[in-house]
Amino acid sequence: MPSGKRPVVVVGSINIDLVANTERIPVEGETVLGRNFQIHPGGKGANQAVAVARLGYPVRMIGRLGNDIFGTQLRTYLEESGIDISGVITGEGASGAAIIVVAQKGENSIVITPGANALLTPRDLETNLGILRSAGVVLTQLEIPLETVEALAQICTREKVPLVFDPAPARELPASLFQQIAWFTPNETEAAFFLGTSNGSKPRAGPDRVAQMLLQKGVRGVVLKMGSHGAYLASANGLRDSIPPFPVEAIDTTAAGDAFNGAFATGLMLQMGALEGARFAAAAAAISVTRAGAQPSMPRMEEVEQLIERSGGLS
Repeated sequence: MPSGKRPVVVVGSINIDLVANTERIPVEGETVLGRNFQIHPGGKGANQAVAVARLGYPVRMIGRLGNDIFGTQLRTYLEESGIDISGVITGEGASGAAIIVVAQKGENSIVITPGANALLTPRDLETNLGILRSAGVVLTQLEIPLETVEALAQICTREKVPLVFDPAPARELPASLFQQIAWFTPNETEAAFFLGTSNGSKPRAGPDRVAQMLLQKGVRGVVLKMGSHGAYLASANGLRDSIPPFPVEAIDTTAAGDAFNGAFATGLMLQMGALEGARFAAAAAAISVTRAGAQPSMPRMEEVEQLIERSGGLS
């Protein structure tokens, strides 16, 4: 780890992604013919860790793998990606897996089987307390047990480490948890869930109103990820701003949100400030959707800088 740099620490899932490309996503009871099939490393936690590492910033990870062949492959890939995995535990059983169907225009449908991810416990966090204390910022998601996420939030509050929380897949959260989050980063569908929309649709309110309602839950900052429409940033201290999209031709949106989160955390650690960091993150996410796969799609720093420069800079 470069001296003087506090790492980003990611606490989250590590999966193997089994990806089928099709003309369109099948409806209930339908069989469609796939164009091809690929196996990629994935999991929201691992994706975000790789996103940080690919940008050249120090990153450490806490998570769990099974002792199956996928676990061995995933551990090797994380190491080769430059991630400190001293906090990744291998136990009996299967590693996490995701079944992903990607349609021709880039839309995707995903089924997650948690495997070892479901066994990450609060005790594992205490075992790796030194790693958490070393962090400049902590990233987490909801592909690990909720009790572990709650314990993590309490540790971050106690140790005064900012927590960037990606609430995916969306689920009911205790009210006290929101108050321990520095940055809450839902996409539009997830935001609708937390605002009481139960049918999986996007919010009817505009992004400014959506962000305000999320701030009222107690989080200190909100980054609303809106895909091809960019993002919206709001904070409890009065920051309100839209982040315009970077126009690209999407071929696979898998892990675009993870690219965004990893880059946003990196931007914060590079002292960019929230608004500049969100635009930096939007550029990273835009590049990621032009490539197939989750972790293989994560861009390098020079690629993000070039896209930003072509688009007129960060301001």
